[in-house]
Amino acid sequence: MTQAFYRKWRPQKWDEVLGQAHITDTLQNALVGERVGHAYLFAGPRGTGKTSVARLLAKAVNCQADNVSARPCDECEYCKAVNENRFLDLIEIDAASNNGVDDVRDLRDKINFSPSQGQFKIYIIDEVHMLSTPAFNALLKTLEEPPPHAIFILATTEIHKIPATVLSRCQRHEFRRVTVEVIVKQLNIIAEGENLTANADALQLIARQSNGGMRDAISLLDQLSSTREKITLELAQTVLGTATNETVIELIDAIRDKAPGAGLQAIHRALDAGSDPRQLARQIVEYLRALMLFQMGNDNQIDATQDIKTKMDAHAKNFSATAVLKMMRAFNSAAVDQRGGWQPSLGLELALADILEINEPAPVIQQRTQPEQRNVAPAEVKRTQAPEPAPAKKTESSPEQKSEAVPDPKISTQEIVGAWKNIRARVKQSDRNLEALLNSCKSLEVKGDTLILGMASEVLAEKIEKEESVEVAQKAVSDELGVLLKIKCVVTNANGEMPSGVDQNGLVAAAIQAGGKVVDIQE
Repeated sequence: MTQAFYRKWRPQKWDEVLGQAHITDTLQNALVGERVGHAYLFAGPRGTGKTSVARLLAKAVNCQADNVSARPCDECEYCKAVNENRFLDLIEIDAASNNGVDDVRDLRDKINFSPSQGQFKIYIIDEVHMLSTPAFNALLKTLEEPPPHAIFILATTEIHKIPATVLSRCQRHEFRRVTVEVIVKQLNIIAEGENLTANADALQLIARQSNGGMRDAISLLDQLSSTREKITLELAQTVLGTATNETVIELIDAIRDKAPGAGLQAIHRALDAGSDPRQLARQIVEYLRALMLFQMGNDNQIDATQDIKTKMDAHAKNFSATAVLKMMRAFNSAAVDQRGGWQPSLGLELALADILEINEPAPVIQQRTQPEQRNVAPAEVKRTQAPEPAPAKKTESSPEQKSEAVPDPKISTQEIVGAWKNIRARVKQSDRNLEALLNSCKSLEVKGDTLILGMASEVLAEKIEKEESVEVAQKAVSDELGVLLKIKCVVTNANGEMPSGVDQNGLVAAAIQAGGKVVDIQE
């Protein structure tokens, strides 16, 4: 069985660790100055070198080389034993599967035994945040006063889950994500060492896909090498399920030209070719972020070919900064949305529709009503529960009402619906009763500069329209979405009653708020 690339190319000396010089330099200085601590905590994203550095420290403190600054020498018997996983005094524990108090007690009972080979016993506890609370408590005393021959190295990707009592007993080192440039350089070295032919663009794509994790990047290269073909950009996109830059550019062109058909065609062509929907959304967000950087004059921070940069520069001039931010928010929601599993393209389609709705002017609404009545929406009547709205009735004596244009909304109704849960959370901080009232809204609609709340009764509407309640609601909307809207309540007689168990931010709720009616619920 062949050895995985990430194990075969694991750093064996300090200078082979990439992107973590702030840590390796500190540990080397501690080694030379004979100030090695008894407990360390290595925290950071996965694949950034935490376990590799822990093994290097275990080699260095037990290395037999005379020159301390040259440790680990990687040539003595102890260094070779660590490399070959046969060094008895290096104990690696996976806290994910050994997280009980009995496991820690067993460790504590054995720690007092002297080292079998080297000078120090090294305990590496990976994913230490997985330990149970009793297990952490059992570990505390040992961490605080371990025997002189023991060194603990705790590694975690979720440092916020580590108790403060443990943090205070360890020297803490934060590992950083590795830059794309450093990852590409290392991938080139590995490709040359493994006799692989890889295009520069393909390695760039792998580096970006790894999200700063060197191990993930090397594993992706290993995966592509198994095809036994030249590693091209097209091959990498096919295997990794990513869309081409051309797809993203076509989509942005379609948004610029207000061509929903062309935009949908670009999305579905990418998905039909095997692209992952959320990965495609992330690529779109990354491209839009680049447009934002161009608009802010920071294009030197963008890692792309010159041809792509030229396209980005042109697109950055086609959109306002506000439009770019709205597009980023819409597609970022698609990138993290879990609700479209039954229809993978739905999140992207909704994002595109939302963006094009933002850019479209509001339609002119023509209504007919009696002259003494105010012009209100057909499905809503201000403070009345009549079975049929007055504007819906037409008699022979009722004259025609002049058409009236509704001003462009400050924000789309869909954006309000999407942010409604967060808006209520803001309200709840200052007025729990008002949040409960807002939770009972049967419909939401934005008309011009007014947010219209559809309520089930006049009593509920009156409570929300109190001056102090309106001010709290307006502030919550402004803080969440950056727009100041008037608040108006209407008593709605639309069939908009929300069944229990329906997510108020979901598609069913949106349909009900638009006037739909639930006719059947299948368990």
